[in-house]
Amino acid sequence: MFQSLKKALGLDPNDRVLKRYSGLVERVNALEATMEPLPDDELAALGGAFRSRHEAGESLDDLLPEVFAAVREASRRVMAMRHFDVQLMGAMALHEGKIAEMRTGEGKTLVATLAVALNALSGKGVHLVTVNDYLARRDAQWMGPLYRFFGLSVGVIYAFMPPEERTAAYRCDITYGTNSEFGFDYLRDNMTIHPSQLVQREPNFCIVDEVDSILIDEARTPLIISGPSEDSTEPYRTADQVARRLRKGDDFEVDEKERNVALTEEGMARCQEMLHLDDLFSDMAHSQLAHKILQALKAHNLFQRDVHYVDKDGEIVIVDEFTGRLMFGRRFSDGLHQAIEAKERVRIGRENQTLATITLQNYFRMYRKLAGMTGTAATEAEEFKEIYGLDVVIVPTNRPCVRVDHSDVIYRTRTEKFAAAADEVAELHEKGCPVLVGTTSIESSERMSRLLKARKVPHEVLNAKQHEREAAIVAQAGAYGAVTVATNMAGRGTDIVLGGNADFRAREEAGRRGLDVGDAGVFEPLREEMGRLCEEDRRKVLEVGGLQIIGTERHEARRIDNQLRGRGGRQGDPGGSRFYLSLEDDLLRLFGSDRIQGLMGKLGMEEGEAIEHPLLTRSIESAQKKVEEMHFDIRRQLLMYDNVMNQQREAVYGERRTILFDGEIVDHTRQIVVGVLSSILDRAFPEESDADPASARLRIKGLFGPGLDRHLEGVISRDLLPAAREAMTEELRRRFEAKVEELGKETAEQLFRFITLNVLDSHWKEHLLAMDELRRGIGLRAIGQKDPLVEYQFESYNLFQEMLDRVRYSVADLALRVSVVREETRRRSPEGLHEGRALSVPLRTADQEAADRAGHTEAREPVRRGPKVGRNAPCPCGSGRKYKHCCGRNE
Repeated sequence: MFQSLKKALGLDPNDRVLKRYSGLVERVNALEATMEPLPDDELAALGGAFRSRHEAGESLDDLLPEVFAAVREASRRVMAMRHFDVQLMGAMALHEGKIAEMRTGEGKTLVATLAVALNALSGKGVHLVTVNDYLARRDAQWMGPLYRFFGLSVGVIYAFMPPEERTAAYRCDITYGTNSEFGFDYLRDNMTIHPSQLVQREPNFCIVDEVDSILIDEARTPLIISGPSEDSTEPYRTADQVARRLRKGDDFEVDEKERNVALTEEGMARCQEMLHLDDLFSDMAHSQLAHKILQALKAHNLFQRDVHYVDKDGEIVIVDEFTGRLMFGRRFSDGLHQAIEAKERVRIGRENQTLATITLQNYFRMYRKLAGMTGTAATEAEEFKEIYGLDVVIVPTNRPCVRVDHSDVIYRTRTEKFAAAADEVAELHEKGCPVLVGTTSIESSERMSRLLKARKVPHEVLNAKQHEREAAIVAQAGAYGAVTVATNMAGRGTDIVLGGNADFRAREEAGRRGLDVGDAGVFEPLREEMGRLCEEDRRKVLEVGGLQIIGTERHEARRIDNQLRGRGGRQGDPGGSRFYLSLEDDLLRLFGSDRIQGLMGKLGMEEGEAIEHPLLTRSIESAQKKVEEMHFDIRRQLLMYDNVMNQQREAVYGERRTILFDGEIVDHTRQIVVGVLSSILDRAFPEESDADPASARLRIKGLFGPGLDRHLEGVISRDLLPAAREAMTEELRRRFEAKVEELGKETAEQLFRFITLNVLDSHWKEHLLAMDELRRGIGLRAIGQKDPLVEYQFESYNLFQEMLDRVRYSVADLALRVSVVREETRRRSPEGLHEGRALSVPLRTADQEAADRAGHTEAREPVRRGPKVGRNAPCPCGSGRKYKHCCGRNE
């Protein structure tokens, strides 16, 4: 009601934006007559002219009408596709850093070319993010000729590509890739030890395709680079055996809404009895085992095979709950993945230790300008605005949507629901209607497939187990009489064309006939033949009512349902949609209102009977809103915690960049060394409490060697400190300069940069582990009436300051005792080193450095002199690893 009133009064913000865009569209259309007569070479030359004008100071906003007009004309010539007016509007929203909501089939891939080409003129790089590698490669190949027409370079990043190719892709004007590849490259760049290993430039402009899928659905899972820890996997098997013997309801309770489990007092007692441990839940020494038991219970009671994960050749692979794709290389965190592996009795991988991590929210917020496009964003507009500062612009369709969306049909049981849906599909197939059946899990898609086989309905199944044939299956889903059962349709990237796709159909036919697809003389006539057949099928499909969408379950998010519906009725085509539900569905069982349950009970429905009413549909959407709000709170909470970590991450990564590019690294190191001395003195001689000169002398002697501490003789209070501080600082500077002279300026720069980066990285890794442990247990502070977030901020700040102190002390320690051992003197003992505490490093030539960066030179073992190092003690080389896993591996 209020929305209608706002529209009537002209107060709707979306209408005001579209009105402004309409004026720009008129300016673009007015330039079309100027662009059409231009020869190809003159039209292409406009690209360089636009870039020069922008470099001369003309803004991209001023260039927009001319650039859009030129790109539209080039697209018509190069790809035989002319942008519609509504596509120009969508591109304007992208250029302004907004989200363009455009219905499925409106040509979002083509829309992006306008905004991409305009922003690529700056030369600072444009990133276009897709949901999978297939779409990244396809879109870059498909739209590449248009960009290159104007002299713009195009690159694609993908997993496991050679470093030099990855760097070249990022240096292009336009770079396509997935969200995880961009994010992981950012993390990897902040783990490098040489500027030549960096691949990314400063984040400039980014367009995210299927923006709701990436920035909303995947935002709950942070990107993590990790390495295996040293922990044994046997405790996971022990925990699994315990979990199998516990009884639900008596020993533990399950909260499906919150996806959590909790042991009862009886359950705790049974765990202790089975493990013969009286203090399993009270002694910190057993806390890890107690945690693994809870994770094992989650694995058995909250995670289902073929729904949340699949067992693929003895490996547990996560299934993306929003796209239905297998997520190879991803693992559940916090020991949950190991718990599932123990449950399925496959090989258990070691739990990983975090080396670098960032959330998608904080990664994408680093871009100077961020934009996105999708078919469904309006329902999450509040979250986009609050988290990312993105406004949503709803762009009208090129042709009116005539799809008929029927009310939901609700049955008592899942069995009745699936049977009714299968009957409906069989009837529609009999008429010749193409049918797309949407399911929410692999299990449901296979169940539907069995029912259709029983009714002798030929069909295709698209789920995580058949992802290799994804594009071909989706492309033919609109053929006459085709039936397709699909697990979620988000980000499939291929339109469902009524009558079928001639190109895909021709390729399949060529394969059957054994023809060479690469031979244009053979393939083109075949494609024309298939095109005629597809056009005949299209007329038949239009006569029977277009593509029909059958949903077998409502998803927790309305967007996912709308994505399924949006596959029908594209570009003004006819179509219909209906969802079949049951009271046993998770959404209705967990979040449905009591009114729905009560109404169904009062009606006294018999088996096979269903109820259908718009009021019920609205009640179900209300339940979906509850779930969306709950997930929004989870993501907001995740972001609040990660914001604390993000400030620390930015500080550390900023320091790393300074170290990598600092031409005065020697001066930087000198400041650290002198600063450490000053810090020791300030702590030992505080302003408002008693001095502790003994601790200062001991610390200074241990860190800088004997001699420096003599200046503190007789200094018993802060008042007597200034003269001693000045003398100590001056002597420390002389020692440092002597060390630089001993090493040589160029060698000193190399070594100090290596030492500082190595120490910073090793302590940052330890800090991430400490933060993981803190985050895991901070929720318990709520029992003491304390806000866990505030406590987390306070504790993490202290941990971070302690880490920085350790970094400075380690750098100061190593900088003054590092020495170079040349090849001819490697086996001689270094001279002039106090108490045998030298860290000796072989001198590296420029050629050896280059070979190391290329990965062709074996690591050289440093020469060690001094006391024997314990195998479990920190390695004296400063790597941060244990001695037995570092320099002591061959002893």
